[in-house]
Parts: sequence; C-alpha cells; structure tokens
Amino acid sequence: MKNKRTILSSVLCAVALALGSTAYATDLNFGDSRDLGLVVSGEPASPPDEEIYINTLIAQPLNSGPTTINGHTYTRTNASCGTCPAAVFASKDESGGGTVDLGSGFTYLLGKYDGPNGGDEVWYVAGLTGTITIPVNGPGADGKYGLSHWSLFTPSTTTTPDGGTTAALLGLGLTGLAALRAKFGRH
Repeated sequence: MKNKRTILSSVLCAVALALGSTAYATDLNFGDSRDLGLVVSGEPASPPDEEIYINTLIAQPLNSGPTTINGHTYTRTNASCGTCPAAVFASKDESGGGTVDLGSGFTYLLGKYDGPNGGDEVWYVAGLTGTITIPVNGPGADGKYGLSHWSLFTPSTTTTPDGGTTAALLGLGLTGLAALRAKFGRH
C-alpha cells in the first residue's frame, strides 16, 4: 500500500510541475520593463538602418533624451539590457499585425509605427520565446500612428529546455525508481 502511495505521489508531483510551468503569452507595451526606447523618425526603414538605430539607442545612457544624432531623435528609457549585444537583423514582418512569433528567441524587437510620421519602438525580448503581442497603435499619447512592420534582431544562441517537459521527465524517472524499489526492496 505504501509503495502505491509513493508511486501516485511521484506521478502527481510530475503532473503538477509540468502544468505549473506552462508558458503564457506576453504583451509588450510602451513604457513597460522591456521597452528600451524610441527613435524618431526611424526613416529609412531598411534592416541595416534599423540595426544602426537600435545600436545607437542602446549606447545612450539610461533614462536620457531626447537626443538628436544624425537627424534622428533617440529617447532612452530606464529599462536595461545589461551588456547589450549589437543588433543583427534576423527577420521582418510587414503585415501590420501586432502578433510576433519569437520562436526560440531573439534579443531585440523593433516596432515601426507609421512610416516617417511615427517612430521605432525597441523592446528587449531576450529570454522570451513563443508568441507575444505588441501595440498596433502608437507611440505617443494619441496613439494615432499604426504599426507598419516589426523586425527581430540578434537571434538567441543558447536554448533553455522547456521546464514542463524537464519536470515531467524527472517525475517519470523518480516514479520508475520508486517502482523498482518497491519491487526489489531495500537490499
């Protein structure tokens, strides 16, 4: 009877750990803890130009600006990316939708709002994976500028195992050990 309880407890723990570590969608917004800042005008909007905008923005002191450099105005938030790696273009989506699939991970996400009239909002997305959302209108208090595209930069080079799968495998392994101990006893 005690062995059945041990096995049942192990299985329940594995299931609870697997369900408890389920990832949920992340919503990014202007001014949140991952918002690195804004570049106005952010034109032209080619991938090489956007790399320059991000690299110039992350080189600015935290909570600084607006600062004009080469005809672009940079406003840096207080959000930190630690030792920020250089931006390297990875992919672009011009559908105008605010749903972004980060896949296994990137470092920066740039949202381009309304061509020459709005600006480029930059988020630090390292450590995030899967599908996230960004605002489809903004930046600015009036939110009149629509999202024209988003771009991802600097793919992640390391992968982290899915916590749920790892916990489930650990639980199954412990269950197997408990079953072997129950069958063969403590000799």
